[in-house]
Amino acid sequence: MSGRALTAMVAAVMISAAPSGSSAQTISPAEAQAIAKEAYVYSYAMMESYQTWRAQAVDKSANGYIGGFNVFRHYSEPFTPDNKDIVSPNNDTPYSWAWLDLRAEPMVVSVPAVSKDRYYVMQWIDLFTQNFAYIGVRSTGFGAGNYLIAGPKWEGRKPDSIKQVFKAETEIVGTLTRTALQGPEDIPNVKAIQAQYKLQPLSAFLKQPAPPTAPSIDFPPYDNVKARTHGFIGYLNFLLQFAEPPVAREVAVRKRFEGIGIGPGKPWDASKVDLATLAAIDAGVKDGQAEIDALAAKTFSTNGLFGSRAQLQTNYLQRDVGAMKGLYGNSLEEAWYGGYVCDGTKPSTVHFTKASLPPGKFFWSMTMYTIPDRFLYANPINRYSIGDRTKGLQYGKDGSLTIYVSNASPGKDKESNWLPAPPAKCSLVARVYGPSKAAMTGAWKLPPLEPSK
Repeated sequence: MSGRALTAMVAAVMISAAPSGSSAQTISPAEAQAIAKEAYVYSYAMMESYQTWRAQAVDKSANGYIGGFNVFRHYSEPFTPDNKDIVSPNNDTPYSWAWLDLRAEPMVVSVPAVSKDRYYVMQWIDLFTQNFAYIGVRSTGFGAGNYLIAGPKWEGRKPDSIKQVFKAETEIVGTLTRTALQGPEDIPNVKAIQAQYKLQPLSAFLKQPAPPTAPSIDFPPYDNVKARTHGFIGYLNFLLQFAEPPVAREVAVRKRFEGIGIGPGKPWDASKVDLATLAAIDAGVKDGQAEIDALAAKTFSTNGLFGSRAQLQTNYLQRDVGAMKGLYGNSLEEAWYGGYVCDGTKPSTVHFTKASLPPGKFFWSMTMYTIPDRFLYANPINRYSIGDRTKGLQYGKDGSLTIYVSNASPGKDKESNWLPAPPAKCSLVARVYGPSKAAMTGAWKLPPLEPSK
């Protein structure tokens, strides 16, 4: 290419780098690539989450459709390999899902009183995948109560009958609610508790006239391939309209994103953007994905991957890896996560001394997942997890515990402690509910996964 042609191309990029819907700006290909990388890392977890909540709250044809917004859908049975609504599902605590549209008014969530031996948690998640609120036995106690979930623009006062107000950064939020299941015979009890989880608009709760309804939303279909190219801008622009106004620490970064046409609700039409700019944006996306993959490859603990805005700050890479490895993971104070990469063809054991058993206030478990999809592994004894509530678990005379991990049975005398694994690479995830300080600080660690003797 001649110097004159190159100069002309760069000039064209600098003139037309502001895509459809943005104001004219001067930006070079290198700047477009850098901004795209930053914006893609910023948006990755949001897009992973959108794929899930659109199917649950919008797509009536989806298997995981829960009935729309502002309603609960409860699952009382333990998860099986047939459940593929979310990666790394947990079958210790059947899920209750709800997604709230807070644009018109806040919603009130009511919870029942539960017995001291019953664990439940309502984890509330915003569109950034931040855990902005917790309701449950650890955070709010075992008693009944009414709690208000409000969007960023709500400026009302807390009604006297509301115990606490939780204000989110986004106008669409969701809950992944978990209710502990003690075994198949406990299903009726779980159903009875779930039936008492209630959602209602604030106006209905106060028996007042409802405000005007919010405008209808055109939810774009999710395309994973499109989301891994310059098409991610369309998804980000769509999602940002529900995240206004931005928090103070994100004003500058959101302003910087405008350089490649990113803004709340702005249209994105790639056909109106010159090819050089699109190429630069695509290169930035590739750079961003590579950075996420690199961190994921060396991340073997979930400490620091899930949490509130105060906990995660602006560490977008951390929340991306969290979304990749286990979307909607709990904050560390609620549950500790750890685990191993294993191979079912190579029989292994996890040995706990009495002193090193997982330190959880409520309970602990270890669950087997296939790789790379991270779903439960179908096996002949239908055991997908093992833990302190597993019936028939055999402890040593000294209080120690050995878990057997393999594709083939370790022998009839050991099957009580056997967690079947696929005949391939797999993921073994440990969860400790109500972790001790030692677990949260790293003073307690999982023992190694060792070859069977």
